Amino acid sequence: MTGVRADNQTYTEQFQNNTTSLSGKSVETNMYFTKMDYWDIKKATFNLTYQISQLAETQKSDITVSINGVKFYSFRPHDGDGFQTEQISIPVELLTGENNLQISGQVLNKAGNSNYDLAQTPANWLTIKQGSNVNFEYQLKDADNTLHSFYNHFSGEDTVANGQSRIVTANQPSGDELTASMIALSGESRVITTDNDQIQVVKQASMNAQQGDYLMVVATYRHLPKELRNAVSATEVAHHAVIKTHYVDGKYYLIVTAQTGKLLKKAARFVANAELMNETDKATETVGSRTRTFTSSLHDQGHYQLTDQTDKIIGAGHRETSYFVSLPNDRSNADGSTVKLHLRYSKNLNFNRSLVTVYVNNTTIGSKKLTDVHANGDTLTVKVPNGMTLGSSFTVRVAFDLEMKDQNTSDNSATPWAEVGTSSKMTVKSQKSNELLFTNYPTLFMKNQTYDNLAVVIPKKLSNDDFQSLTNIFNLIGNFAKSNTGSIQFYTHQPSQHVLKTKNVIVLGTPQNNHFIRTLNSHLYFKYAADFTRLISNEKLSIEKDYGKTIGTAQLMRSPYNSKRGMLVVTGATSKASYLATTQINFQKNITQYSGDAIVVDQNNSHYGYRFKKNKAIDKSLERHRLFSKNTSLLIYLGLALVVMALVCLGIFLMVKKQRGLNTRRNPHAK
Repeated sequence: MTGVRADNQTYTEQFQNNTTSLSGKSVETNMYFTKMDYWDIKKATFNLTYQISQLAETQKSDITVSINGVKFYSFRPHDGDGFQTEQISIPVELLTGENNLQISGQVLNKAGNSNYDLAQTPANWLTIKQGSNVNFEYQLKDADNTLHSFYNHFSGEDTVANGQSRIVTANQPSGDELTASMIALSGESRVITTDNDQIQVVKQASMNAQQGDYLMVVATYRHLPKELRNAVSATEVAHHAVIKTHYVDGKYYLIVTAQTGKLLKKAARFVANAELMNETDKATETVGSRTRTFTSSLHDQGHYQLTDQTDKIIGAGHRETSYFVSLPNDRSNADGSTVKLHLRYSKNLNFNRSLVTVYVNNTTIGSKKLTDVHANGDTLTVKVPNGMTLGSSFTVRVAFDLEMKDQNTSDNSATPWAEVGTSSKMTVKSQKSNELLFTNYPTLFMKNQTYDNLAVVIPKKLSNDDFQSLTNIFNLIGNFAKSNTGSIQFYTHQPSQHVLKTKNVIVLGTPQNNHFIRTLNSHLYFKYAADFTRLISNEKLSIEKDYGKTIGTAQLMRSPYNSKRGMLVVTGATSKASYLATTQINFQKNITQYSGDAIVVDQNNSHYGYRFKKNKAIDKSLERHRLFSKNTSLLIYLGLALVVMALVCLGIFLMVKKQRGLNTRRNPHAK
């Protein structure tokens, strides 16, 4: 039975929204946050940091906050120019697992003694600052003895942020044990909602288990610590892998073990499947070679539903609603994408002034006037402009301008209204990404939304810094991988030529602990000196000899073994130096800073990006084909123009020839 810890805990969840300015007399925006199901909430506080137009009349302007569609707090902005903070208590009984916090209101400008219902101007604005958050005060419900309960606690925002979740493997793990550990980490990275914290992978000697910790131990049976091996009998793992909870002395273990590396990796795929873990309400699960562990996937053929429930917008003036669209990570958009909306709206509008406008990110892509005849069922299809870059994720914004003829005298807050129906969708034409740059990392190592045939070459003996480096690398890869079906294999020596030619390769280490890096030195952008003790200067960066012993680099190269494959080399003269390089490829917010193919990080956390290769295409022939296809229309027009010019020249030639013949017949003696 789950118990409740008496001491109150606190956790602050930061909203992911950037600083946002809302314009118009009527303003509205949405924020989203999660409440863990093992929290017994005592108090929830919304800390809103905002700024309002200096021209606003604070006694006429107002802001209302609602949670999951229920309004619970309204206030008037304070006088003052800078950012202000409003602390708002959220009714605990209105909270659910996934919560939508909506801020709406009106911003009216000063106008002496005249009417405050003024026309909308750019000076009607409200800015909500990044860093607005919800603070929870709660008591913690202990995990019960099931995989489901352990998984929820292990993946919980507060558990991860407090460093209480760790994946533990053998002190000197085999390739299969490392593979299983990284599969488990990738599965966790996929579901963790915070972008500032990660789950560390550590060896047993560095486990340092404390009360309240949640530890997933991934190791073959013979490498389990004695205490945990005693919790799983040899009979249990004779023919299957075992996933088993084991709680002792306030510490929570999930044992993931098997006699063979093959079955251990199979069990890790089970753990990396959030659906299976959430469905397992028992203390022990066995996994065999035929157990179906793969993650379910949606085959949408490029069609993305904007909303799964009718989205209703109420109130006069400018109103907006937004939808987040995410592309498969190994794809980028191509020309020909469209947005199709299915709409309904009230009939009491001033149809001469009411319209709907569609934006992708902040670019207007089309609008349409609302009409009385189509109020009960309207559609709008707009095309995304050719050449517009969408990225791997973007926002579709739908803005309504709902004007009424008698708005000044109306006292009905439920009209006007508009609805965006569930059949509204975006159709995205996409193509496989083909850039060998950090702008395309780690998606260049992805296929069908999972890691694509990864070979990872590591030191034979892993230090604590090496474990941290692997954690950083696979945290980001796991964050992008939406499926657990990909292939990863670790090597502690130089792989065979066949492996190097057919797989994507990640290389980690120093020239001293990973001899493969010495073999690759001539291909590196930042090369080592002849004695392999330091990195040396090149055309991009002058490197002082002692400085070269301390910096770490991440270099994204064309594979020397297959020109259509990429190779990531993370290296430095010491394990600490190579770890420094991985601090820039662990979170999306870090990797987005780099548009080149090399990163240098020093001990002072100064980091720099560089571009070396001239041709960024992974597959050069594919790039030529796409360039040809993209310019097909131009080539056709040029071809037609050449044909027309040829016909004109031929016509002129024939006319001249004919005229000469006529002249010869008229004057046969002419010379």
